[in-house]
Amino acid sequence: MHQAQDLCQARGVRLTPVRQRVLELVWQSHQPLGAYDLLARLGEDGFNSAPPTVYRALDFLQEQGLIHKLSSVNAYTGCCNPGQPHEGHFFLCLSCNQALELDTSTLQSSLQSSADAHGFTIAQQTIEVTGYCARCQQHNSLNGTKQDA
Repeated sequence: MHQAQDLCQARGVRLTPVRQRVLELVWQSHQPLGAYDLLARLGEDGFNSAPPTVYRALDFLQEQGLIHKLSSVNAYTGCCNPGQPHEGHFFLCLSCNQALELDTSTLQSSLQSSADAHGFTIAQQTIEVTGYCARCQQHNSLNGTKQDA
């Protein structure tokens, strides 16, 4: 949390109590959280928040590079490298719903080369690859269940 506070202070933006609590909730979760999940948890914590408040907090945290939005599951996950501008590349487990952010500088370089070759300018990108994490694969193989890919 100190890193997020320092980052916001250096940028001259304010990490309000609601923004900070949303960030804490996203970072504490091992699974991506949706806006309404966050809204319910904020209410449990005594924050009187409406959906627009949560969405504004999420937009702010995304703009600051502290979280990523996973469009395929309409949820948010904490950023592993909040101080470094980068695109989001993720492995999403279809069984446990865990999101794993990847360091994909090689993939980013390849995409940029391809875009350059086609005269295309990339404005934004998030890559979400679905499958099964090692833990779920092991659990399912021990239980004799089959996964559809």
